[in-house]
Amino acid sequence: MSRWVLCGLKTGIKTTHYPAEQELHSGVSPGLPVTGSAEGRTAEICPTAALTSREGHIAVDYRRCIHCFRCVRSADFLPLDWQQGYEWAERTAEGPPLDNAKFGRSLNVLVVDAGDCGSCLSEIAQLTGPYYNLHRLGFFITPTPRNADVLLVVGPVTDQMLVALKKAWDAMPTPRRVVAVGVCALSGGIFGPSLVSGGGAADVIPVDVEVPGCPPPPLAILHGLLVAVGRKPPVAITSPPASANEVEAAP
Repeated sequence: MSRWVLCGLKTGIKTTHYPAEQELHSGVSPGLPVTGSAEGRTAEICPTAALTSREGHIAVDYRRCIHCFRCVRSADFLPLDWQQGYEWAERTAEGPPLDNAKFGRSLNVLVVDAGDCGSCLSEIAQLTGPYYNLHRLGFFITPTPRNADVLLVVGPVTDQMLVALKKAWDAMPTPRRVVAVGVCALSGGIFGPSLVSGGGAADVIPVDVEVPGCPPPPLAILHGLLVAVGRKPPVAITSPPASANEVEAAP
């Protein structure tokens, strides 16, 4: 432990500069595959059907990608390209228009584990640490929905959590935002839809922002929170992911 502390002190980095500056240090994101020319058989090796072949090109559905790397490490097929970004959050078409004026600089976030395997929760826990420090941006974790402005949902929504999730959302005061974090919360992931779990949070409550990844890195979750309150532009979670500038400039 002391060795890691010493290494941290030597780097001179205490807290990430994101979102004021882009985070360029290695290891902050597992990255995502991007579309490209590939054999149609490449899509067959994806365990979650995130890849589809369209006229000699591979398209990626990031709502299903679990970062298994099979599409880039397989020796049998032409590998896909890989990008190391982390701004992955997209606004859903069903969500109401964002009104930044309704959200102050101090926002309470309620995290609901709706059947998560533990990975997404681990990434969320890092946000409260000294490196990511979401408190500096005005986000605070709350244990009660009655004080929550943003609902952060992880997991495919198991049968045991379906009613609890709905009650938590109903108890939140308006205006409120829902951010689905991780492929399980977006599409059911590798666990659902199934006999005991659903196909994501949107099957139960309205979702405003989707953050893909399995699990998404802390910066991707942070980007999702900023998108939810109108302080960062969203991107498209279709391959290749559009940059924030491209989305902002789109008509």
